[in-house]
Amino acid sequence: MSTKISNDIDGKAIASTIRAELKERIAATSTQPGLAVILVGSRRDSQTYVRMKKKACEECGIVSFGFDYPDTATEAEILSKVQELNEDPKIHGILVQLPLPSHMNENMIMEAVHPSKDVDGLHPLNTASLCSTGTHVGAEKIDWKDMASVPFHIPCTPQGCIELLDRSGVELQGKHAVVVGRSNLVGLPVSMLLMHRDATVTIVHSKTVDAPSVVAKADIVIAAVGRAEMVKKEWIKEGAVVIDVGINSVDDATAKRGYRLVGDVDYTEVKEVAGMITPVPGGVGPMTIAMLLRNTVNSSMRLS
Repeated sequence: MSTKISNDIDGKAIASTIRAELKERIAATSTQPGLAVILVGSRRDSQTYVRMKKKACEECGIVSFGFDYPDTATEAEILSKVQELNEDPKIHGILVQLPLPSHMNENMIMEAVHPSKDVDGLHPLNTASLCSTGTHVGAEKIDWKDMASVPFHIPCTPQGCIELLDRSGVELQGKHAVVVGRSNLVGLPVSMLLMHRDATVTIVHSKTVDAPSVVAKADIVIAAVGRAEMVKKEWIKEGAVVIDVGINSVDDATAKRGYRLVGDVDYTEVKEVAGMITPVPGGVGPMTIAMLLRNTVNSSMRLS
C-alpha cells in the first residue's frame, strides 16, 4: 500500500474556509452586502454558474438579486438595468454573466458597470489600477499580501490563484513564476499580481520559442491557455508548484456523460514531479466564486 502524501492543493476546502471567514466578517458589520447578477439568454452553462453563485451568496450571508433576460433582450435594456443598479445603494456588486448574445457589445456593457461595483474586476479602470506598479516617489503603497485592503477590484480567477499559493504556504518573493497564456481574463492579471508580490515573471504564449524549456525553469507554473493537457511532465522541474486554471472537456467513452473534464496540465503525469498541484475539477474553480464573494464584501465595506 502506498503511503505517499497527496500533493494536491484542495481548492474546495480552501474556498469553504474563505466563505466561512466572509460569513464572520458580514456578521460583524451592520451592512449586508448585495450582489446583482444579470443573466441574458438560456445557455445552460451560464445558468449553472449563476445558480452556483447564488447558492454561495446564501451560504455566507450575501443577498443576491437576479435579473434574467431572454436572448431577444436589447442592449439598451441591459444598459438601463446596469445604470439602475449602479445607483442602488443596496447593491454593492454587479455581475454581468458572460458570454452575452452576439448582438450585444460586451465591452460597452462591462464598461457601463461602475468601477466600484465591478466585482468581476474587468472594468478598464480596475485593470489600469492593477497594472500600476506604484514604484514612483509619492505613489500610494498597497499591501498586496492583504487583498481586502486593495482599494479596487481584482479579477476573481487570478486572485484565486494567488490565494491558493498563499494558503498553501508557497513563498512568492524572488521565485521564478511562469504563466502559460496571456489572456486579459487570467494570464495578464495573474502576471501582474505575481509581480506585485515580487516574483520574477515570464509569460509563455503561442509564439514563444521552445516553450517547454522556458516552463521547465519555473518554481511556480500557472497554466491558463485553454488547451487540454498541454503542459506535460517534461515541462515541469522537480518540486515546482503548478496551478492549473484550464477546464476542458475531452471525449471519454468510459465516463457516464461521454466526456471528462481536464485542465491545461497533464495532471496524472505532472503530479509525479510537482511539489504541489491543483486538480481539475476541484482546484481553481471553487476559488473563482469565493473571490467574487470576497470582492462583493470588500465593496460593501468601502461603499457603506
